[in-house]
Amino acid sequence: MNILQNDFGGCSMFKATIRSVQKGLSRVWLSAAVALMCCDMALALDINQANEAELDSVKGMGPALSAKVLKARTQGPFKDWNDLMQRVSGIRQNKAQQFSEQGLTVNGQAFSAKPEM
Repeated sequence: MNILQNDFGGCSMFKATIRSVQKGLSRVWLSAAVALMCCDMALALDINQANEAELDSVKGMGPALSAKVLKARTQGPFKDWNDLMQRVSGIRQNKAQQFSEQGLTVNGQAFSAKPEM
């Protein structure tokens, strides 16, 4: 028997409070676990749907490059990373890798560099 049960074992109000706190803590832990599992999804930002502010928030993008992306996107959505790199000057493999590591996607796909032959 622990100290709390010994001192407050007969107090129904105390028991109800402890049960309530335990339920609350369970909910907090469950919410934290779900948030961690969804972390990658929360960070994903698709270039075909991102607005100017969202693009500017990507480290290394900046207002000038964001404007180029938005202008090129008026011709139609980007099909893949290669399409993006061909249509937007200033985005090449290194930048694409950097952006992808931050959660930027093209049609839901992360960048993967093809090995050079």
